[in-house]
Amino acid sequence: MVRKPLLKIGLTGGIGSGKSTVADSLQKKGILIIDADRISRELTGKNGRALAQIKATFGEKSVVETGMNRDYMRGLILSDNTQKWRLEQILHPMIRKEMQECYEHADTAYVVFDIPLLIESIDRYKDFFDHICVVDCDPETQINRVMARSHYSRDQVMKIIALQAPRTKRLEYADAVIHNDQEVTLLQLEEQVNALHERWLHESSKKEG
Repeated sequence: MVRKPLLKIGLTGGIGSGKSTVADSLQKKGILIIDADRISRELTGKNGRALAQIKATFGEKSVVETGMNRDYMRGLILSDNTQKWRLEQILHPMIRKEMQECYEHADTAYVVFDIPLLIESIDRYKDFFDHICVVDCDPETQINRVMARSHYSRDQVMKIIALQAPRTKRLEYADAVIHNDQEVTLLQLEEQVNALHERWLHESSKKEG
C-alpha cells in the first residue's frame, strides 16, 4: 500500500515567542510534532551519537559524563559566533536524517517539524516544507518572557536574540504567522492555531485526493 502524501509544516519562532505552546496545542489535536530540539538533546546527551564529533572538534572540555558540556559550549558560542556554525555542521545533518525517518512513519493528516533555528538553516530546508509557520512577537515580549522563565539577565537574553535570525528575516519566509505579543491571550492564541489547523487539514485532504 502506498502511503498518502503528508503536508509538511515547518514551525519556528524566536526565543520566548511561544512556539512550544503552539506545538503543544497542535499535538493535542492529534498532529505529529517532530521536535528538532528533542532530537538534538538525544544526540548530545549521554552516549549520544554526536558526542565523538563534538569532542574531536571542540576538545575535551566540550563533553562531560552526562553528554555535551552545555555551559561550556554556550559560553564558547556567545563569545565567538563561528563556534555556533561549527556545532551546527555536526548536528544539523544528523537531526535532518532523524526527522526524515520520523516523517516516514507518520500517520497524521499533516506533520509539524518544530525547528527553533529553521530560518538560520533555511538553505537546508527551503525545498523540504510545504509551508513555514512563524510564531511572532516583539523583541521586548521575548526579553520579558525569557527573563521571567529562565532568570537570565536582560543582557544575556539580548545576546541570545542577537545570535538568532532577525525577526524581519523570519517573517520574510513565513507562509503563516501566529501573533503572540504580550497582550495576546491564550484564547486568542488558540483561535489562531485552530484556524491554521483547519486550513492545513483542508489542504492535506486535497493533496491526498
